[in-house]
Amino acid sequence: MKTIAVLIPCYNEENTIGEVVSNFRKHLPKSVIYVYDNCSEDTTAEVARAAGAVVVSALDRGKGNVVRKMFADVEADIFLMVDGDSTYDASIAPRMAQLLESSGVDMVVAVRKENSAGAYPSGHKFGNKIFNLILRMFFHSTFHDIFSGYRAFSKRFVKTFPAMTSGFDIEVEMSIHTLMLSIPFAEIESIYQERPSNSHSKLRTFVDGTKILFRIISLLKETRPLFFFGLISLILSSAAMLIAYPLIITFLETGLVPRLPTAVLSVGIMMMAFISFACGMILDGISRVHSEMKKLHYLSMSRE
Repeated sequence: MKTIAVLIPCYNEENTIGEVVSNFRKHLPKSVIYVYDNCSEDTTAEVARAAGAVVVSALDRGKGNVVRKMFADVEADIFLMVDGDSTYDASIAPRMAQLLESSGVDMVVAVRKENSAGAYPSGHKFGNKIFNLILRMFFHSTFHDIFSGYRAFSKRFVKTFPAMTSGFDIEVEMSIHTLMLSIPFAEIESIYQERPSNSHSKLRTFVDGTKILFRIISLLKETRPLFFFGLISLILSSAAMLIAYPLIITFLETGLVPRLPTAVLSVGIMMMAFISFACGMILDGISRVHSEMKKLHYLSMSRE
């Protein structure tokens, strides 16, 4: 029989974690529920333990660090990760596990559908749309909700996912990792409920949004270096040509280069463009080797 582990990263969720654990215990009665307490300053650990969860302390601050520890520690056939803020619908957990098993995918993402106007803050909703658009542009993404914290995974995904990030950008890393290795995934709609009035979001819209943007740029550089450095090369070469254009016209008309410093600047920028393109070519070969190694490691692992 398949073993299911419910993984709940938590920080200061004493008002909601008991309900979350109870709901998943109700809908997945044979699962083992793990609450990873990330240095909470309230009674999150005690409430979770009283509700029947296995409580583990995660001392390194940040959701990404907690996910990395959860994935390393826990053994199961099916993993289900969910936030501890009581905003996700526990009733679809059996369907997510069944879809993961029957369709042969390695990740199922719960796409959030708000059930009230206050469930999804406008800033978070706008940011989600923008970042989903960015991933579609640069990574050919087909995800509809890259920031969903409610996901089901196969053992193969969990044990081969590198988890290099430390904060709220962990879902972005999961999504890009899936896209770059062509890992099969599925999506399922899920009601997204409003946070209880005594519970507060830990996501800082602008601060964490900026961190996520820089993380996407970093992953673009690491996974598609030819595109990244090629784009820089194109911008630099265009600037060099724009600066050099008047000089070229003057030279063709008079045979003279009247502004030598400008000519030197143009040549310097063009050299930087060529260097950037060469770096992209070299790093692209290295990136392909790394991707192949990750893919082979992923394929060598059984789904169960």
